[in-house]
Amino acid sequence: MSRAMIASGLMRRALAFALGAILTCVLAFDALAQPTSRRMTIIVPYATGGGTDVIARLLADHMSRTLQQNIVVENVSGGSGAVGSARTAQSAPDGTTVPINQLPLVAGPFLMAGLAYDTQTAFTPVGLINAGYPVLVARKGLARTPEEVVAWLRKNGNHANIGNGGFGGSGHFCELLLLKALEIRPTLVSYRGGGPALNDVLAGALDLVCDQSTALVPQIQAGSVQGILVAGPNRIASIPEVPAAAELGLPQVNLAVWHGLYVPRATPRPIIDRLNGALRAALSDPAIVDRFAQLGTTVYPESQRSPEAHEALFRSEYERLGQLLTSMGITPQTVQ
Repeated sequence: MSRAMIASGLMRRALAFALGAILTCVLAFDALAQPTSRRMTIIVPYATGGGTDVIARLLADHMSRTLQQNIVVENVSGGSGAVGSARTAQSAPDGTTVPINQLPLVAGPFLMAGLAYDTQTAFTPVGLINAGYPVLVARKGLARTPEEVVAWLRKNGNHANIGNGGFGGSGHFCELLLLKALEIRPTLVSYRGGGPALNDVLAGALDLVCDQSTALVPQIQAGSVQGILVAGPNRIASIPEVPAAAELGLPQVNLAVWHGLYVPRATPRPIIDRLNGALRAALSDPAIVDRFAQLGTTVYPESQRSPEAHEALFRSEYERLGQLLTSMGITPQTVQ
């Protein structure tokens, strides 16, 4: 056999191998874009009934239709979100386990010792969901007006008890800012989610609770609790009777809260893009936008819904919250 014939045969085999490799990649990528029978789980690292849980369930319903995939929401509470986060950090990077989280994930290293994962390297952001401000509410009968509640806190703050949905969560941060502004030292009670904290306010066992608007707006509207203040620069349209903190002389009580979806760090980019696309579709649905507005929060604009925008915000918030906690003299501690 001539050298030309040998070379020709080798070239044909090389070309066939290359085409086969390309076809395999195309089929693999196409499979990621197709409906799958595998169930996806959105992990909420807090108890049912809280603000994060509300957001997760709204998204799960819409995203399941876009992805043509069964999505369930599972609440894995404990350790101020660390138990659920540890589980997702150790899960397979295949897009079937997707945690939703907020400030505790970012601030975790500054608050909790002995975390089973590295907050900055264990996860890859999928996309930002919504942004808003926490709300402070009081048990019925504590006082007649928000101004009277603030006056009561100034006088009785060291004997008050205030609940939140978890150590290091948005409610906890809201309370730390409130304590600093009023120079009081009440008893802070951290729960495994906003739902249990709210239940104790409804029962009269807690004086106040601060949590995400998504959990508290319906209770304020129903008259089950008294809205005291929005921990942000403006009032919320769906509860116009509740003043912004600055209106009560507390401009320092200002805390932006946001949610995002994540996957384990080694998850392939095509899977991340697929999930991001389903998230974008949900956040573009007028019904979702309207429901979020009713709950006192807003979806992120289209230009800020990419994984890269989420990553950038995560990094900047890590520095901001770290500086805030350090300035308050707070150091990491073991959380049960």
